[in-house]
Amino acid sequence: MGGMGSGQRGGRDLTDNFRRLDVRALHRAGVLEPGQVRRWCWMQRGVVTSEIIVEAHKAALLLSYQTKHQGQINSFAYPVSLVSTPCTFGGTRPWFLCPRCGRRVAVLYGREMFLCRHCRGLAYRSQRETENRRVIRRADAIRRRLGWPPGVLNPTGEKPRGMRLRTFLRLFEEYNELAQIGLEGLQQELGAVNARLARTILAATVSASDE
Repeated sequence: MGGMGSGQRGGRDLTDNFRRLDVRALHRAGVLEPGQVRRWCWMQRGVVTSEIIVEAHKAALLLSYQTKHQGQINSFAYPVSLVSTPCTFGGTRPWFLCPRCGRRVAVLYGREMFLCRHCRGLAYRSQRETENRRVIRRADAIRRRLGWPPGVLNPTGEKPRGMRLRTFLRLFEEYNELAQIGLEGLQQELGAVNARLARTILAATVSASDE
């Protein structure tokens, strides 16, 4: 049975080339409860391709696993901190803190270590923008179902008449999560545009001074 990283090939640094560790999936499976020790697996066509041992503590997970690279097996064991934020209608939502940068994220990507997408620099900008627009489209789909005007920059509305409260609360929480991710993506896109504009202005200024 292959360990973490076995069977993986080189290529472009895309999220698809990495194992995803999603705190939401772990939470739904009860893995985050302190004292739990679980085997977490990745499968392809019904076959386990990678696995790790997840040991839950009060505010952290201890990840233990092995990687195989060019025939050499390496063992890893390190903690990943957990934090939580309150949900709009009660309860809390868990997050990872990236072991390298401390960024609050829902997903870590692993080969030798599990790190956030930003630390790994995954995907080309155009692909990140495409992914972000998919998130925004999903958020707008919920807005349409709730009868709200489209656009994550618009305020939220009221519960539609005739919709069950439980359904509304579920959709509202899902929308808030998607809107937050979408707004963060828009901010990154705007930062990239500003950076390109600044480089263009600087290049023009240097060119003018040389003449």
